[in-house]
Amino acid sequence: MPRMLDVSDDVRAEIGDAEAERLLAGENTPGHYDCTSCRTPGDSEQERTSTVLFVGDETAVLAFAHATCLPSQIVKVAEEQLQGAVRSINADGSGDGPAPEQAVLGVTSGLVLIDGELHPALVVEPTGPIVRPGSGGTEDAFLDLLAEQGFAPCPSVEQVPSVLHGWSVLLAVGQLHAVLQPGPESGAPVAWWQAHQPLQVADSWRAAANKSQTVLVYAAPAGSIGQQPREDLLRDALDRAAAQGRLVAAAMPLAGT
Repeated sequence: MPRMLDVSDDVRAEIGDAEAERLLAGENTPGHYDCTSCRTPGDSEQERTSTVLFVGDETAVLAFAHATCLPSQIVKVAEEQLQGAVRSINADGSGDGPAPEQAVLGVTSGLVLIDGELHPALVVEPTGPIVRPGSGGTEDAFLDLLAEQGFAPCPSVEQVPSVLHGWSVLLAVGQLHAVLQPGPESGAPVAWWQAHQPLQVADSWRAAANKSQTVLVYAAPAGSIGQQPREDLLRDALDRAAAQGRLVAAAMPLAGT
C-alpha cells in the first residue's frame, strides 16, 4: 500500500530515485514506526511521515518521523554514534528501532508571561540524549554542555534570564532561521542551531520580539518538555522542568526583523 511519505530532494539525492520510489510505494517502509523526534508511535499509512536520513562517514541509517515533528532531511552524525545505533537496531531485530543518539534539536516558539509582560521565547529540546563529544559514554550531558557555553540554571520561569553575550536569534521576514553563537577566535557568528527550512513564527511572537529586541531561550534534556499544542501547556511543561532542575535559559538579542 502506498505510504503518506515525504522524501526531501536531499534525501532522494542521497538514496537514489529507485530507492525513493520503493519507499513511496510502501515496499521498504514500515507501516508502523517510532517517531525519531517525539518517540511516539506513527503510522505511515494514516499520517504524513518524513524520511530522516542519519549519515556518518561510512554508514547511513534511514529513520521516520511524524511530518508535524520534523521535515524530511539529512542529519550528519559521528560515525561511532551511528555504528552504535546500528548495533542496537540489529540487537532488536528491527529496522525501525531507535534513531542514532546524535539527536536533532527541536525548537518551539511561544510567548512566556513574566511579571505581566509577554516575552518571545524559544524552547530547545533534543530528540534524544546528547553525549559529550569523544566521551564514549551514554550519559546525557546536554545541560552541562550548555552551562559551559554560558546558559544559566533556571529554577523558575518567573524571572527573565540573563543575557548571553555573543549569542543571538536570527529572524528574517517573520521567519526563524537560526540561533547564532560566537565563532572561533572571536570570528563571525556561526549557527548553533539552524532551521532545515525557515520556521514561520506567529505575528504576536514577532511583534513581541521586535518590541523587546530580545528572545528568551530555554533548553531542557530530551523528554522534559515534549510537543505541546498550546502555550499554556508549554508554560506548564517549562515550570515542571524548572522545578525538577532540568531547565537552563539565556536571553539573546534579536538579529533581523
